[in-house]
Amino acid sequence: MAKKVLVVDDEKLIVKGIRFSLEQDGMEVDCAYDGEEALKLAMQNTYDMILLDIMLPKMDGFAVCQQIREFSSMPIVMLTAKGDDMDKILGLEYGADDYITKPFNILEVKARIKAIMRRTSARQPKKEETKVVKAGDLKLDCESRRLFILGREVNLTAKEFDLLELLVNNPNKVYGRENLLNLVWGYEYPGDVRTVDVHVRRLREKIEANPSEPKYVHTKWGVGYYYAQN
Repeated sequence: MAKKVLVVDDEKLIVKGIRFSLEQDGMEVDCAYDGEEALKLAMQNTYDMILLDIMLPKMDGFAVCQQIREFSSMPIVMLTAKGDDMDKILGLEYGADDYITKPFNILEVKARIKAIMRRTSARQPKKEETKVVKAGDLKLDCESRRLFILGREVNLTAKEFDLLELLVNNPNKVYGRENLLNLVWGYEYPGDVRTVDVHVRRLREKIEANPSEPKYVHTKWGVGYYYAQN
């Protein structure tokens, strides 16, 4: 089945170029030129990836990303201005999984998209593997990628789920931030360890009763993060 991508940018030449290039690789591509149109398409369709520019008419990329995260964990890659670290950090805070800096080479964009799609596919559980992981009050359904705490569902982004799944499946094992970056985001990911910190903080805000005194995801100071087996 062809991969489906939503490309969102108000610069029509950029959208046209990305669309043409992705379609050459057999992908289905929908396009939007403002935030409201992007949100409408995301609500109506399921995408393997959304490429989302930050500076958009009607609703900026941060607001679009935040609203999509209220109903979906589809991978979102933000298009950010070159060297603007604050945009990258804010994008992650609002629920983006990754970012690509402008101006970009279309070949780099395609390579990054394919790498993210490969990692997403590789993390799908094999038929013979356990599909549901229970750890204390947590229940992770790895097939539907849903998390339940004491029977209540908690919505996570794709990367938040990947991070928690890795830690839960390896209780009490401490992972350094660089190691987590490589395992969850991939060795070719160009970001830095702040990405991990942002995602851990967001994850704690969702799953911990008191994020400052975590019950599940703990910090080993100077080393990294681990899931505490209860």
